[in-house]
Amino acid sequence: MKYLVIIPARGGSKGVPGKNIRLLNGKPLIHYTVEAARSLFNDSDICVSTDSKEIKDVVEQIGLKVPFIRPKELSQDHSGSHEVIIHALDFYEKEGFNPNAVILLQPTSPLRTAKHIEEAVKLFGPSLDMVVSVKESSSNPYYNLFEEDSSGFLKKSKKGSYVRRQDCPPVWEYNGAIYVINIQSINHKKIYEFERIRKYEMDITSSIDIDTEIDLLIAESIISGQISQ
Repeated sequence: MKYLVIIPARGGSKGVPGKNIRLLNGKPLIHYTVEAARSLFNDSDICVSTDSKEIKDVVEQIGLKVPFIRPKELSQDHSGSHEVIIHALDFYEKEGFNPNAVILLQPTSPLRTAKHIEEAVKLFGPSLDMVVSVKESSSNPYYNLFEEDSSGFLKKSKKGSYVRRQDCPPVWEYNGAIYVINIQSINHKKIYEFERIRKYEMDITSSIDIDTEIDLLIAESIISGQISQ
């Protein structure tokens, strides 16, 4: 099985400016993901897809060549992962590299390790559309998630008579850390259209996704040992 590892790193971030190269415990955020990928794959199988020369320079500081600068039209707020993946696949196909699957690793998950990636990949097979990393959600549609009906009243998202959240069926949410995607599937469908999906469960700490300044502070405290994992 041949894999192409794609690390999508857009330059524009409104919530945390310069997020992908912000220092986290003295190291640019994106370096954590690059190092995890390099523990398992050759540099020739790893593609940092970015529209930013600054991000390109930061990645190449540690010796990983960035193969292209992503077009601006694929780097807008509304740009999705599907378009980024297809663009990278087209580039590598022209270079003569045709993988069986893509491993998408977002650089905003610094506590996702090589071990996590390896375990997720082991769950993948050609009969699947995708293996995706998840965490158990603290909110539950049977218990404390509601929708507004046509009269403006709140109703539980899923019917149930559970007294305690612990008694509800568990529900999962994507944590954004790992996506192992079938090439045939991504060539014919959007990710949200996938049906044959298996989960790879990660713990809450490893699932931290950097989206705000507070997330950075929490991750910094964990990595520096101020908060135990």
